Amino acid sequence: MPASTITELTTPRLRLRQWRDSDREPFFELCRNPRVMEFLMPVDDRAASDVIMDRWAAHIAGHGWGFWAVELRETIAGNSAPVFIGSVGLQIPRHPFPFMPCVEVGWRLFPDHWGKGYAIEAARASIDFGFNRLGLSEIVAITTTRNRRSQSVMQRLGMTPGNPPAFRHPSIPHDHPLSEHVLYRLGAV
Repeated sequence: MPASTITELTTPRLRLRQWRDSDREPFFELCRNPRVMEFLMPVDDRAASDVIMDRWAAHIAGHGWGFWAVELRETIAGNSAPVFIGSVGLQIPRHPFPFMPCVEVGWRLFPDHWGKGYAIEAARASIDFGFNRLGLSEIVAITTTRNRRSQSVMQRLGMTPGNPPAFRHPSIPHDHPLSEHVLYRLGAV
């Protein structure tokens, strides 16, 4: 897919799109939310959250896909401003994981949007895009061993524990409680 073609995905309830400057403040709020960040390394300040958002936007600009900004479609169709609820999508990890090369699916949503199936809906659209438009043979997901909620989402997506089943995240100190991660895999059908 040419880099000039930026893909947006829509599902019955969601739109996955390229990042905008207006997403900076809500994304920082997402990164400051203690429930969202419970199993992620802290984002220290607005500048650090901007770096993450800029990296994700650059990935989309360079590849046409990535970790998209997610908004509710009902707010797009109505007269109200679109509601940013988080980020979901695919990326080529930048860390030297022991199972590289790979493409990873991931999600990060505000807690008031948990339990509504949005993560599954957006992740399925991303996975479908990865297999059917990008021609990927496999998509992986990772999380800390402590994050049972994300592991449950991975299992509901049909993913299974990978090989290696557990590994140390290369950018987290080995003695940190979040350093041990699990790998889930999903092959194209």
